[in-house]
Amino acid sequence: MLSVLVPDDLQLDYPAHSEDLTRVSFYVPTYMGPSESFELITQMPNLQVVQLLTVGFDGALDYVPAHVTLCNAVGVHDASTAELAVGLMLASLRGIDDFARAMPRGEWIHDERTSLVDRRVLIIGAGGVGQAIAQRLVPFEVEITLVARSQRPGVVAISELHRLLPEADVVVLAVPLNVHTTGLVDDSFLTQMREGSLLVNVARGGVVDTEALVWHAQQGRIRAALDVTDPEPLPPDHPLWRTPGVLISPHVGGNTSAFLPRARALVQAQINRWHNGEPLAHIVQR
Repeated sequence: MLSVLVPDDLQLDYPAHSEDLTRVSFYVPTYMGPSESFELITQMPNLQVVQLLTVGFDGALDYVPAHVTLCNAVGVHDASTAELAVGLMLASLRGIDDFARAMPRGEWIHDERTSLVDRRVLIIGAGGVGQAIAQRLVPFEVEITLVARSQRPGVVAISELHRLLPEADVVVLAVPLNVHTTGLVDDSFLTQMREGSLLVNVARGGVVDTEALVWHAQQGRIRAALDVTDPEPLPPDHPLWRTPGVLISPHVGGNTSAFLPRARALVQAQINRWHNGEPLAHIVQR
């Protein structure tokens, strides 16, 4: 009996199509796919496992029944997302986006920009992505502080943000979107950030109060480099597009050539565990 349904592009050694969704027990929704890929779940009465291809799982919670095991893709996107986070820092601090916009005009912009070297970088989120960002920043000779909900060796508790924010040159968001992090970066948070500092968001758009961010950026107090926004996709007429000092990439942190081989390996391992009656990895605690 066919029981596994995965997207075609993963090309696993298991059946990848099902005419009869009632027979599906293990389901992998399409990566960054439409809501319809989740709505199919309503036609899977025998579903046991949903394996996401994203680390974030907030978009799946409304569709996956409580009795179905939900797993996310921890580790699949760490390297690519960390790579983009560092790229956004460099692009914003060194003015690469300004230079790119000046090219069609043939304009030679020669001025002094801020180096990433010697900056104090605060990374909020000490999971896989946060740790990967920290590792890649080491060669840049920066001062790194990792922050998480609770203190542990090498990680500062988030309750210390009021002390850390005024001292940071770069603040990186690498947290999941949940009840604790929704709207974390509000007016009070942004007010505590030091003048001229940079906010980098590779987490989820909902972690930031967009209206407050627009206001602070328009005042020239802070800069922002964002791979995620709220709302998303960002409407063409949204003021964030035209706010000075803001650099936006369209949620492409994990969508690179590194994704597919890592996703295949994860899904294959999870299916093997499931077939063998072994505990699944990366189960989302809801």
